[in-house]
Amino acid sequence: MTDSRMNAALPDPRAVADAKSRLESAGVKYILSCWIDLLGQPKTKPVPLSDFELLCAGKGPQFAVHSISFVPELGPADADQIPLPDLDTLTICPWDKTCAWLIADLWWQDAPYNLCPRSALKRAMADAAGGDGKKSGYQFHAGIEPEFIVMRWHDGQPVKAFDNDPLPGQGLRPRRQAFGYDAEYSIDAMPFLGQLIDILEGLGWNLHDVVAEGAYSQFELDFHYTDILAMADRFVFLRILLKEIAKQHGVFVTFMPKPTLGDWRSGAHMNISARAASAPDKNLFEGANGKWHESVYHAVGGLLAHGGAHTALACSTVNSYNGLVPKVGGFEGGVFTWAPTHMTYGDNNRSAMLRLPQSRFCIENRAADMCMNPYLSFAVSIAAMTEGLINRTDPGAPLNRDLYLMDDAQLADAGARRLPRNLLEAVEALRDDALAKRVMGDAMHHAYLAYKADEWERYHQAVTDWEVKEYLRLF
Repeated sequence: MTDSRMNAALPDPRAVADAKSRLESAGVKYILSCWIDLLGQPKTKPVPLSDFELLCAGKGPQFAVHSISFVPELGPADADQIPLPDLDTLTICPWDKTCAWLIADLWWQDAPYNLCPRSALKRAMADAAGGDGKKSGYQFHAGIEPEFIVMRWHDGQPVKAFDNDPLPGQGLRPRRQAFGYDAEYSIDAMPFLGQLIDILEGLGWNLHDVVAEGAYSQFELDFHYTDILAMADRFVFLRILLKEIAKQHGVFVTFMPKPTLGDWRSGAHMNISARAASAPDKNLFEGANGKWHESVYHAVGGLLAHGGAHTALACSTVNSYNGLVPKVGGFEGGVFTWAPTHMTYGDNNRSAMLRLPQSRFCIENRAADMCMNPYLSFAVSIAAMTEGLINRTDPGAPLNRDLYLMDDAQLADAGARRLPRNLLEAVEALRDDALAKRVMGDAMHHAYLAYKADEWERYHQAVTDWEVKEYLRLF
């Protein structure tokens, strides 16, 4: 029997009955109710549709989350966690219409589990809105620009799926141009991309376009924004959707930010706008006569104050930092990366961490990639923006110069601080950031730091191909 606090969080039984009726009519047989782990990955136990009511009543599968998800504060003698599904996330799976998808919040001992990333975002949203029912604070909307590389297996090795040049060592590979916007390869990829377009349109995500990005076989999906929790949910679902649809075409999708030296990084730029909780239909950042409202600069100031800590969440892997550099020798299709390198902001300046786009009234954070946990990244973002809005933080003047062409002295004079150069620097910034610790909570903050410290140490136990090539015969 569930306890009182969890009872209050259960979905309305009438909504549960309506949802089940719709699923039965659609031919759904199985439910994938997913909770989200520390790294942003969904976990589930499939259940038959006959157990839908039990699932929604908190009487479905329980999980020993602490046994698998890097949160060792609990042990084998402790109680399990209970997922409570959110009916707003209910979606029939486009890759298999006998299955339906839900995202759940984790509960433990009659309280939201303190290591549930989705609950951390919901707490941050409540805090930003005032948390006291007075609607005195802020609400946030967001969009994400997901980029990914499509690959296939050849003789046991991963190669680009959409690349008709001979493979390395198998013939002439001519000098390659940038893949970006390429019509030929876009046409070649349309069996895969066309299916994705149809699915995203069917989901009502208001897809704007698909972009052939800079790396060969790399693509970006641009779709409409929504409220910040729904966008995090969509991002998690999209990563699964892309992988499942790719399998139907004999290829696979990787979200690794930079698989090879010649690749442009796969980013996931975060676009966030704010609204006063008392006026939720008006974008706070849009001023009079098509100009920016002054509030956007205060929000930028808040984000910059916590930029290093946020980067540890939004660029969460060792590999992430191979992409946050100004230029790359051996880059296919150019030299400069168009990736952010410094914690500063500019008007449409793509070399800065934060960009104020010319086409929409939001803050684009370019220091984010596809490996992020969107719930934690968004949670720290809106907490930082709220702090900036409340304190009227001054970010200084925008930096509208090409950061790649500025020397260290010029960057220092402009107040542009370097983004973390590696995972260790980012994790140290997260460790020392009081706001991030408050948003994540002590247990989750500690667990994330511990996992990423271990990841960094394991990375430095490996000997890379670069080291062998660089040092084997030099010394």
